[in-house]
Amino acid sequence: MNIGLATTWFERGAALVSRAYMDTLTAGGHNVFVFARAGERYAVGNPKWDLPNVTWGRSSTWHRPTWVDWREFESWVARNRLDLLIFNEQHVWSVVIRSHQFGIPIGAYVDYYTSRTVPFFQTYDFLLCNTRRHYGVFQNHPQAFHIPWGTDCRLFGGTGEVVHPDRVTFFHSYGFDPNRKGTDIAIMAFRELTGPARLVIHGQVPLTRFPRIAELASGDGRIEVIEKEVGAPGLYHLGDVYVYPSRLEGVGLTIAEAQASGLPTITTDLPPMNEFVAHGESGRLVRAEDVKIHPGPDDYYWPSIAPVTSAMTEAMRWYVDRVAELPAMKDRARNWATSRLDWTKNSRALLGIVPSLRLTAARPVPRTVEHEISNYERTHDRAWFLGRMRSLAGTAGGRFVRGGARRLLRPMRTKRGSANP
Repeated sequence: MNIGLATTWFERGAALVSRAYMDTLTAGGHNVFVFARAGERYAVGNPKWDLPNVTWGRSSTWHRPTWVDWREFESWVARNRLDLLIFNEQHVWSVVIRSHQFGIPIGAYVDYYTSRTVPFFQTYDFLLCNTRRHYGVFQNHPQAFHIPWGTDCRLFGGTGEVVHPDRVTFFHSYGFDPNRKGTDIAIMAFRELTGPARLVIHGQVPLTRFPRIAELASGDGRIEVIEKEVGAPGLYHLGDVYVYPSRLEGVGLTIAEAQASGLPTITTDLPPMNEFVAHGESGRLVRAEDVKIHPGPDDYYWPSIAPVTSAMTEAMRWYVDRVAELPAMKDRARNWATSRLDWTKNSRALLGIVPSLRLTAARPVPRTVEHEISNYERTHDRAWFLGRMRSLAGTAGGRFVRGGARRLLRPMRTKRGSANP
């Protein structure tokens, strides 16, 4: 089959999921084509991402992320004679509805949704859910499938060796967002810890962009902050135990990566985190009653969580008190990952599902749903446009030059890759 993936395509979690799907489908004998749509950035020129089967879609200053130029998108579908189309985190719903004209099954990898958008997912013919929590929301869809997440256990590997034989080196990764990843909680919990321990923090963006958290990390010589973009397999080898008090996760990719790298993982005993850690076997789970529930950001369907700092400290202390047992614990974490979190094994179900996918009874889209989507799109398009106007006005000191504004309104094109391998 010829399968298309419409997705963000650079070194970030959403794209890593798409790449995992691409690798599985390709290994299963399918031809996979990637449409790298508008988003935060492109990976043009990066040999890991700039591949022959990738088309770099047009971007626009004045459209929301996940927008696509329809003529370009339609041409990509036709040129590659797609039999199946999968969207990754598609937030512009009009693109999904319009894609029904292709007459092929349209599906989605499920990650982001709000109470308002949950009904919109019936516009898809099939849904791929990598956590039990996601599947629980969409299990009544006629073609919803639970495919447990995993990672590349060959790429992410561990030896059981301890970074320093006389202390525990805790590792924490915040990616692009230390607020959501609970970096402040990791720091505060560590600072309450006594005994032979060190904390290494890694982020893809400077922590100084988040002054409150950067201030927490300063003044403690046991804390090291590394600020640079690092591709897989990352910097897990710098730590012995992974600390991950994330406030909100769709899946939590680094949890699987850390354990595959031989790092027992400390996280919260709530889904989806506790779907991927075995307490006492591959890490420590902070009990669910030890968290405070807050509304999720941007009206996300699930609430954000905030583990109590003292509970995280106690979980970290558990490892400090057993520093001599670290090699064996690191081996157990690695073994757990290879037996339960190996994407090569977990994704085999996908290859059995793909040939049987069909158009569902969701077509045509019910008028009530289509009307709600239309209202949703207008509201969010307007908010995005006004936000961009305010941002650009502030950048220009509040002054807009007519010719400059025209240039900003004009869609910007990046280097285009071939769609045919």
